[in-house]
Amino acid sequence: QEQLVESGGGLVQAGGSLRLSCAASGRTFSNSMMGWFRQAPGKEREFVARVTWSGGRTYYADSVKGRFAISRDNAKNTVYLQMNDLKPEDTGVYYCATGQYYSGPYPHDYDYWGQGTQVTVSS
Repeated sequence: QEQLVESGGGLVQAGGSLRLSCAASGRTFSNSMMGWFRQAPGKEREFVARVTWSGGRTYYADSVKGRFAISRDNAKNTVYLQMNDLKPEDTGVYYCATGQYYSGPYPHDYDYWGQGTQVTVSS
């Protein structure tokens, strides 16, 4: 059974940076879309970014374009989310997920989820 474990969250001041990692185990996740989502208290889980299995195509929510960068290392079964110029509205629990190669920006497109890592941005 596939397992995803996120790490790298924490408390940072506005304008700061964090790098999240998501390590996958249990099966190969090549040929699958990898995504990052986040959920703030009282809000629905929302799409942040996703990357194709080859790493050749990346997609971002408008709210993070130009500030966040998603990448993956299939040899290490790991996907990353580099977050720069963080804002208080980026606060939330960040989840990584795997889906089919055609998975889009919706949570229901994804099959496996990590437990999440908390990101808190202070103003």
